[in-house]
Amino acid sequence: MSTPHRLLARLVGPLVIGAGLLWGAAPAPVRADAFVDGFEDLPLMPGLRNVPAASVSFDAAVGRIVVAFAEGGVRMPAVRAFYEETLPQLGWSPDGAGRWTREGEVLTVDTVVEGDGLVVRFELAPR
Repeated sequence: MSTPHRLLARLVGPLVIGAGLLWGAAPAPVRADAFVDGFEDLPLMPGLRNVPAASVSFDAAVGRIVVAFAEGGVRMPAVRAFYEETLPQLGWSPDGAGRWTREGEVLTVDTVVEGDGLVVRFELAPR
């Protein structure tokens, strides 16, 4: 390899490696196999399943209102971590524990331990 090529390799090599490390450190984009009932863009955490009979959704003059439930053998800290990582990628801003806001709407995510599993309640209402 000639001297100019070696110099170029020495300069570009670390940049390529650094870019690869930065790319790997970036959060993975949200990809969901399923969505929470009544929400077209709220991913259902893996390990949870929708409870369709308990979900309600309607449009009101002031905005849409959705209440949905999911259940599964997951732990409360894992649910919190999943939605704390996922919701900002979808434009939601944290507004307190389990509460998020976006474009005039408020999303609340609550969890309740039930038996060996967990029930997660999702509520969307106008702000």
